Amino acid sequence: MTAAIQTPHLTLNDGRSIPQLGLGVFLVDPAEAERIVTEALEVGYRHIDTAMIYKNEEGVGRAIANSGIPRDELFITTKLWNSDQGTDSARAALDTSLEKLGLDYVDLYLIHWPAPKYGKHVESWQTLVELQAAGGARSIGVSNFMKAHLDDLAAASDVVPAVNQVELHPAFQQRELRKYQEPRGTLTEAWGPLGQGKYELAELPGFASIAERHGKTVQQVAIRWHLQEGVIVFPKTTKRERMIENADVFDFELTADDMATIAAADRDQRVGAHPLNTDF
Repeated sequence: MTAAIQTPHLTLNDGRSIPQLGLGVFLVDPAEAERIVTEALEVGYRHIDTAMIYKNEEGVGRAIANSGIPRDELFITTKLWNSDQGTDSARAALDTSLEKLGLDYVDLYLIHWPAPKYGKHVESWQTLVELQAAGGARSIGVSNFMKAHLDDLAAASDVVPAVNQVELHPAFQQRELRKYQEPRGTLTEAWGPLGQGKYELAELPGFASIAERHGKTVQQVAIRWHLQEGVIVFPKTTKRERMIENADVFDFELTADDMATIAAADRDQRVGAHPLNTDF
C-alpha cells in the first residue's frame, strides 16, 4: 500500500481536518469507478469526492473496502441531490449513500445545489445539522451556494457550513464569494479546477511562461495556484499517470508575481451550470 500523498490539511470550522488535495469522480463511469478510485488510493490519494447523482458511490465504496486503508485515514465526501431535498427525503438519501458506499459515516455531506425549483435548501440544511449530530456525517456543508443562499441559512441556523464547493478555476476565481464566506468560517472547495477542458489554460495571459519557468505543466500550475490560495481542490481524472502528475505539485512554489499574473487572468468565465438554474 502506497503511503499517503503529503498534502496540506486545512481545519474546518467544526475542528475537523480536510486534505487540501483529493480526487473528484464527477462523470466517472460507474463501471470504471472502482478501478479509478483503487488506483488513486494506490497512488496515495486519501480524499475522494463523489455524489449520489454521479451514480458511482458503489464503485467508490468497493475500492475503499478493498484498499486495506484504515477508515480514519480517508476523507470521503458525498452530496444530497436536488430532488431529495427536504427533511425526510434527506435523511433517507444519506442512508442510501452510506449503504452504497459501505460506510457508517461520510466525512463531509453537502447540499449539492440550492435548487430553487424545490425551495428546500433551508429545510435541508436544518436536517443536515441533525444528521451531523447523529453521526452520519462528520462535517456538513453546501455546494454551488451564492451569497443569498448562505444568508438564508444564517437566518435559520447558527451552524455555518464547513465548506461551499463551487465552480472555481483560473478564468472564474469567485473572489467576491470567497471574500464573503471565508471570514465567516466557510472554506472554499473548487470543482472544475482546470476549467473542465472548456478553455485552454495555456491561453490565459502568462500561464505558459509560468509553467515553463517552473518546469511544470499548466495544469500543475493551476493546481498549485488553488493550494496557495487556500482552496480545497480535487481534479478529476481517469488516468493513473495524470493522478500522479496532479499530485506532483509540492516541490515548487508560485511567486508573488506568478500569483498576481494568475489573479489578473480572471475573466468571470463560468463553464458549468449556474446556481439559479431551475431545470434540475
